[in-house]
Amino acid sequence: MAELVLVTGGTGYVAGWCLVELLGRGYHVRTTVRDKDKANAVTSAVAAKIDPAGRLSFAVADLTSDHGWDAAMADVDYVLHVASPLGIASTGSADTLVATARDGALRVLRAATAAGVRRVVMTSAANAASPSSYATEGITDETLWTDPEDPTLIPYRRSKTVAELAAWDFMRDNQSRTELTTVLPGAVFGPVLTAANTGSVSIIARMLSGTMRGVPRIGFEIVDVRDLADIHIKAMTAPGAGGERFLATGEFTWMRDMAQTLHTKLGAQGSAVATRQLPDFAVRLFARLADPSLREITPALGRRNRHSIEKAERVLGWRPRPAEQAVLDCARSLIAIGAV
Repeated sequence: MAELVLVTGGTGYVAGWCLVELLGRGYHVRTTVRDKDKANAVTSAVAAKIDPAGRLSFAVADLTSDHGWDAAMADVDYVLHVASPLGIASTGSADTLVATARDGALRVLRAATAAGVRRVVMTSAANAASPSSYATEGITDETLWTDPEDPTLIPYRRSKTVAELAAWDFMRDNQSRTELTTVLPGAVFGPVLTAANTGSVSIIARMLSGTMRGVPRIGFEIVDVRDLADIHIKAMTAPGAGGERFLATGEFTWMRDMAQTLHTKLGAQGSAVATRQLPDFAVRLFARLADPSLREITPALGRRNRHSIEKAERVLGWRPRPAEQAVLDCARSLIAIGAV
């Protein structure tokens, strides 16, 4: 009988591709949704890529509540905890955001260990294995932990770091047969499944629409969402992956290079993409006077913080596709579903 995998947050961008990849590899899959009315939309999105063939089911559970998690874990072999209750643009106090991410991870782990799940693979972030200050450049690996007490950290970075630390502390203090593995991705691009779920790729939609009149001097370690789903599944079953962290980053690419790629390789569909480099002072001024959400990116202006994926290559046999392919496939999917 096929093994059963629980994927948290089935309406999410990364979760959707995990569902597609798991079904394609023969697993039975259950996914959590906060509202049972979302199940049909998730099924339709997945069915556009692969026939679920009766192997996709749903459980109603919310990361902010204990209700539903024990039922969601019934008979589950593995868990991919990819859901996150917050993002870089979330509203609310920083303390609330951090507490929500931490408590959500602990709810999943408590239910998983109680149910005797074999392994939980949890999505963290490469920024949880980075120097606290963007001023330090270089290449880091999984042995480095971001300092969660650094007062300069933006809430998103702190939430990811605190949630992962809490998860490892929980597993150390609660002896069970369940193993924990964490995956730390870079900037996630690649194709989207639906217009309702564009995840982290809205920046490419803004480029394509022409609403972004210039590009800041920001760089990303781009990982394709399909490769991110792949590394989660590899980490789920690889014999040497239990109890380990794995960075899942790709090529470092400046936003200006992303814009140039879109502008030159999409033909008329990329004609509105602006390739002009914005001066750092202009981005900082605009962030201070007009768009406070940009304040979270200003510390990264001009920085090239990079990470090593040697461990993922060696232990999991994982290798991401080129960043350019992820960017172009992302753009083409946004155009195809009318999200631009």
